[in-house]
Amino acid sequence: MDDAARRVLAAAIVEALETGNPIAPLVAGLRPADVPAGEAVAEDVLDELALPPSGLRLAPGPDGAMLAGPMIDARLLSSGARVALGALRHPRVSAAAIGVLAAPLGKGAPRFAAVLPALDIAASRFRDGAPDDAVAAADLAGLGLVVAGRRATWDGAGVAAALTRGKARPRDLPVDLKARFAAAAARARDLGGLPAGGLLVVAGLTPAIVPAAGETWTARLAGLGSARAEFDGGAER
Repeated sequence: MDDAARRVLAAAIVEALETGNPIAPLVAGLRPADVPAGEAVAEDVLDELALPPSGLRLAPGPDGAMLAGPMIDARLLSSGARVALGALRHPRVSAAAIGVLAAPLGKGAPRFAAVLPALDIAASRFRDGAPDDAVAAADLAGLGLVVAGRRATWDGAGVAAALTRGKARPRDLPVDLKARFAAAAARARDLGGLPAGGLLVVAGLTPAIVPAAGETWTARLAGLGSARAEFDGGAER
């Protein structure tokens, strides 16, 4: 992928973010060769939008690898938010956690001022979804929306995560949250670090589901609380 192709793809993602218009499947010359090439396109997208990231989000890609992408304040909502499915393409919901750094990210384990339970809503700017991890990395690692619950104090132990629809009984899954945050911190260091107050978002703590109009989904982290979103209908833009 040469510099001209990189600029073309970045411009297409910027237009999709600003207008909601989908991106058609990419011709071979416009596809990033690997995940680092995709991450470079994502950096160009943020530069073009003049949006400083508020942190880093680590989320599963279409090929199964964990992809690092920017967290943007405008994409952060409070628990109880109503989410219009028409504003999202290929949405996928999973339980997540948000760590708020108490100090600049150093060499050791990240120190958190708080940890928030969250509902991660991944999305795609591509009409047919990202075909691979490299393209997903360019598309801000599939950043859609992140719905945050109340701040909590985390003791560093593992947690049980659950994702439930409506009033269904939660099905808890054990999560090594310390390892998830350590992986996110390592990627953030690779990309230049984060200041105090920066966010580390770890998504995919439960298997992802596709939400439908009229549904309410809740992510619960045992001992930390929950985050909930209600999904409205509407045609895709």
